[in-house]
Amino acid sequence: MASPKKHIAVGVDIGNSNVITVVTTQDPETNDVMILGFGDVQSAGMRRGMVVDIDEVIAAISNSLEEAERMAGIPIDRAVVSISGQHVHSSNSRGVVAVSRSTGEIAKEDIDRVIEAAKAFSMPANREVIHILPRFFIVDGESGIKDPLGMKGIRLEVDAHVITASSPVVKNLLKCAYQAGADVEELVLASLACSKVILSRKQKEAGVVLIDIGGSSTEIAVFEEGEVLHTHSIPLGGTTITNDIAVCLRTSIETAEKVKIEYGSAFPTVASEKEILELAHLDPMLEGQEISRKYILEIINARLEEIFTMVKDELRRIGRDGLLPAGAVITGGGSRIDGIVDVARESLRLPAQVGSILTSLNSIDKDMVANPSFATAIGLAIWGLEEHKAENFMKGMFDQVKGKGFSDMFKNIMKKR
Repeated sequence: MASPKKHIAVGVDIGNSNVITVVTTQDPETNDVMILGFGDVQSAGMRRGMVVDIDEVIAAISNSLEEAERMAGIPIDRAVVSISGQHVHSSNSRGVVAVSRSTGEIAKEDIDRVIEAAKAFSMPANREVIHILPRFFIVDGESGIKDPLGMKGIRLEVDAHVITASSPVVKNLLKCAYQAGADVEELVLASLACSKVILSRKQKEAGVVLIDIGGSSTEIAVFEEGEVLHTHSIPLGGTTITNDIAVCLRTSIETAEKVKIEYGSAFPTVASEKEILELAHLDPMLEGQEISRKYILEIINARLEEIFTMVKDELRRIGRDGLLPAGAVITGGGSRIDGIVDVARESLRLPAQVGSILTSLNSIDKDMVANPSFATAIGLAIWGLEEHKAENFMKGMFDQVKGKGFSDMFKNIMKKR
């Protein structure tokens, strides 16, 4: 008997400074996830999650796909793609329906209808729903129900987290991906994709904030009781720190990035006033220029404190300041600054740690898996693998019950959970 065919899933993280593609497959018998290839290409065509140079973004996506294709040895024609930035808004919405069956038993049709009902809220014409994520259901006034299927009742409600995005931004992202040669299977909020591989179930149940420090923005996602409670984008990131250093040292962005990586730390106290750096080996144009390392660390520390203060303000706004037992988990390219955990812990007054990928992965490149910059792309690919498993389960159920319309209905429900 032939073994089941392995499914290929691709994640493309279109970031503000890089486009990262990850190609994965999953063994249908062992469920082991294998990374077959990846591509990492710099891009200057995005700013805070929005396309500012279409040709630049198309070229970056195309080059990233080509790198991943060469490494994986397979063509890529479809992918799960990230979306992020300040144009993305989130809110909680309530949907209410009457249970349709005369017996009062809640069916999948009722769950589907109540989730759709949660979309019925006032929304500007230039916005569209990206995700509608059920947080809990209410049956005849009884709250906190995770899955009401099969329960009996008259009135079914859902408390859902709805994520919307700017329609023009969505259209531009789709256009870039299509012209680069990839059909978009689904647009997924970057912080949600990242949380799939960075956060554990226990952390999400206890209450945790994921802080993904990217190039020009920091994405946060707050989880409680296993479900997403709040998402938000802060318009500051790792590139902001680099720009600060460039301005203060009056040097190029490239040299400032080298200074940050080679000498950077989040705490000024780790350097003394006497520690003087000669910058000529980083840039010959800086011959004879010396700078105190402590001064550089003060620049980095000031911007990181501002980022975490903005995170704290957002937690205060939703009533979760100091009330997340699992604390803060920091990831993204900007999380690699030495001492960042101490600054986060001090600013947020919460436990803090740098996140690592928790999902068991087999990869052709172990360093890539350890790089937090790849977490979102890996999460996107795993999102695609889970969708495929849901579709296969749905198909099996459909073949058994031969129920008209059941297949599409169950697929929609699984996609929204």
